[in-house]
Amino acid sequence: MTNTIKCTSPIDGSLYVERPILTPQQASAAVARASAAQADWAARPLSERIALVMRGVAAIGEMNDEIVLELAHQMGRPVRYGGEFGGFNERASYMAEIAETALANVDVAEDDQFKRYIKRVPHGVVLVVAPWNYPYMTAINTVAPALIAGNAVMLKHASQTPLVGERLAQAFTAVGIPADVFQNVFLDHDTTSALIAAKSFAFVNFTGSVGGGKTIERAAAGTFTGVGLELGGKDPGYVMEDADLDAAVDTLIDGAMFNSGQCCCGIERIYVVESLFDAFVEKAVAIVNGYKLGNPLEEATTLGPMAHKRFAQEVRDQTAEAIAQGATALIDPALFPQDDGGAYLMPQILVDVTHKMRVMRDESFGPVVGIMKVQDDDEAIALMNDSDFGLTASLWTKDVDRAQTIGDQLETGTVFMNRADYLDPGLCWTGCKQTGRGGGLSIIGYHNLTRPKSYHLKKAQ
Repeated sequence: MTNTIKCTSPIDGSLYVERPILTPQQASAAVARASAAQADWAARPLSERIALVMRGVAAIGEMNDEIVLELAHQMGRPVRYGGEFGGFNERASYMAEIAETALANVDVAEDDQFKRYIKRVPHGVVLVVAPWNYPYMTAINTVAPALIAGNAVMLKHASQTPLVGERLAQAFTAVGIPADVFQNVFLDHDTTSALIAAKSFAFVNFTGSVGGGKTIERAAAGTFTGVGLELGGKDPGYVMEDADLDAAVDTLIDGAMFNSGQCCCGIERIYVVESLFDAFVEKAVAIVNGYKLGNPLEEATTLGPMAHKRFAQEVRDQTAEAIAQGATALIDPALFPQDDGGAYLMPQILVDVTHKMRVMRDESFGPVVGIMKVQDDDEAIALMNDSDFGLTASLWTKDVDRAQTIGDQLETGTVFMNRADYLDPGLCWTGCKQTGRGGGLSIIGYHNLTRPKSYHLKKAQ
């Protein structure tokens, strides 16, 4: 019997997609094809690689109407939001624009005797393991610069979003990227780990859970394979007394609830200065009470189901535990009768929370947020840093210097001021602590997807 990966649609629990996984022998053969094709790909002019990748990106845009429906079926995002092509295109386009500069030789010196420079060369075959929550945007973060830099890429997408890899392969192949240079592969965990342990890849980029990241690191141990990991998050927001209150509430609550809270850099805990606390909470509750939970295929739906009922159950458990420990829930379940105890989960705002509660410590990755009152910057900084994770932090103030001073004290990958839940492709996307290691996008993303090679050329006299 052939082993398969299965995508159960959160809309109704039905089987939406089923695909056979590669056997270990088939997977090894796919790696061999990628390795054989990579050198010719890297030998093509950089301008040609850029043009082909961007044509592939445009081809995805032409499929967007179909993709939006597929995403709703696979992971539950409402169709009203129109898919991911805007961010997908923005990130790929920026990486294409900076490629020539980012990959340029570093000229050290040249005189009558020597020519010395540093060149950036592709790793070879890059494995990209992508998540389901923003399946196109997270994949393109690595896929586009890896291909542009001259690597061959094998994409293993999450089993919840199997059509994404197929769409990317369809688009890239149609515009002329060799099929062996970009391959979409369906692999189980054991085969993936075995390939990494066998030094099949020169670089592995993984976006997913902390547990998944540890598995990747264990598989790569002793192989000297480069690894980039974007793992969990528990991103905070801090609202200061001089903040634009309406903008802070709108942005932070959207950052907590959009995509049913299933965002890598979503806001999961909010700290508000005492003088604004009551007003902030009142406005936040009014926003959430206006959401419509329901079928993501319906235009009126603003909050779809979570991608899987087990993800929703973790959020329910964290919320129930917090309430049992003294937290106060402010959203009335009667407003969200669509909550079925399965994948359809109502949003919730909690106050009277503490850091002894899992909902303020563990990654929730769902539509729940705890809001705490703080006295000053020192207390807010201590609470924001009281986390095993460090991806982003969102600061709300009119004072840039104050935001920079606080940001310098935060253990995080990105400091936002007066915005949240956004990935700027010009900045390195990175984290610290259990959020992972490495960095994507920006010029640093190219540096992580290539290796330096030094040339020390002595001229004949």
